[in-house]
Amino acid sequence: MAANVLLANNILVHNISLTGNNATSQYVMVKFDLSWDNSWRVSGGPANWDAAWVFIKYRIKGQRTWNHATLHYTDGSGSGDGHILPAGAAISSSNDNGVGGAYGVLVYHNSALSQGTVSYPGTELRWDYGVNGVSNADSVDIRVNAVEMVYVPQASFSVGSGGAETDAFFTYPDTTQPYTISSENAIPVAAVNGQLFYHHNSSTSGDGIGPIPAAFPKGYKAFYCMKYEITEDQYAAFLNSIDSAQLRGRIGTVPLSTLGSRNGIGGTTVGNIAALNPYLPCNFLNWVSLTAYLDWSALRPMTELEYEKACRGTALPFRNEFAWGSDGLVNYDPVTKVVTTGNLYTLSNPLAKDEGIAANYSSFGNAVWYATEPYSSIPAPGPLRAGIFAGNAGNSGRVTAGASFYGIMEMSGNLTEQVVTVGAPDGRAFTGQNGDGILRVGGDPNVPDWPYFTGTGLGLRGGSFGSVIPVNLTVSDRSTAADHSDFFLTSPYVGGRGVRTAP
Repeated sequence: MAANVLLANNILVHNISLTGNNATSQYVMVKFDLSWDNSWRVSGGPANWDAAWVFIKYRIKGQRTWNHATLHYTDGSGSGDGHILPAGAAISSSNDNGVGGAYGVLVYHNSALSQGTVSYPGTELRWDYGVNGVSNADSVDIRVNAVEMVYVPQASFSVGSGGAETDAFFTYPDTTQPYTISSENAIPVAAVNGQLFYHHNSSTSGDGIGPIPAAFPKGYKAFYCMKYEITEDQYAAFLNSIDSAQLRGRIGTVPLSTLGSRNGIGGTTVGNIAALNPYLPCNFLNWVSLTAYLDWSALRPMTELEYEKACRGTALPFRNEFAWGSDGLVNYDPVTKVVTTGNLYTLSNPLAKDEGIAANYSSFGNAVWYATEPYSSIPAPGPLRAGIFAGNAGNSGRVTAGASFYGIMEMSGNLTEQVVTVGAPDGRAFTGQNGDGILRVGGDPNVPDWPYFTGTGLGLRGGSFGSVIPVNLTVSDRSTAADHSDFFLTSPYVGGRGVRTAP
């Protein structure tokens, strides 16, 4: 039995081994060391923490196909599931297959923790290889994958800010009154006093029709959200773990790096895909490519209601607010509505792990958009390093870090977030089922209730490095919340991240 090492953004899995093989019950322990930077757990304020979503892929020796490993599940507590937890760690999981099998686990600190690096050596997860059809005689390769996540607790919250955002949610008939979501119950949508409503354009912001069904994830219930947008390193690891036919479905025969805009993913054959810029968010992801990655990772798409919850949290809405909770934005005066472009960011150590803002870092709200994109510092405009603002020496908190209420990064600007919309029937039919780690023959996701090739049910939120209009970066702007025009075309401005319903 052999093992591979995975290095992702700010997170490291190493010293992987297989131990404690039980041939009778057909399970083995997958042992590894896990660490990452900028971890925390707080009991006050947002009362949340960050975590690593850990899942395992295996390949029988002599075969090319990587498969998703099923981990043991009894009660989701970690130790109760037969996993071995290192000091300071907690593990939780879900009964994903319905019969005692988890498609991954969430690892996080078990008590209060000030922000810093965490290390969990000797983590052991019980892999029920017999459930996956692996025999005692098989020899396998193992890959342990880890993605940084942030816990968004169950709580009431508001959608819409009462500001001037395009087609934002409000409580009818007062466009200045946000709408409170206090349960996962169905939400009527109509021009009726007290109900959720939004002015709408069916081709961009939605059809204005309801209800939003009870099964649609509204953000009230707890979920985990990726801390950063999907990086090139993570996407390359995905491409190297699917078969040739699936790879052709995802990138065709042309390396993504040839498309420009700082994309550095090169290669066109499985096992030879390289992320030349591993710490940058991955752009040129269309909806099918994004959801294929999420299905492969056993995550799921985020809804537009969850997007607002992840940004705003339980705080009262601030009119025209960005993800960091104010209407202030670097190089934009919210009072005079004047945009200035004379103070573009300049970069230190471009494309490196520590790519940073060398000049014009702001105390007013940092984001990568048209008025800050450092065109003169890089060969072509594109996204900047994931988490770049939080790593700056001038960072003093949420506003300067450009962080959401819960500590999620770059929800305004950098790359546009792809979401499931409430503005189309195919979107409203979404029930939030998590991925199962398995793709279709052509590399597409296989989850039945995810919006798929219909071209509807999909939307964009949060703006990007190419956004010229500041309001497009705000939390509640819905100018493209149901824009179906080119979701199956690649774009330098679009990336994405996933979420997972909390156990």
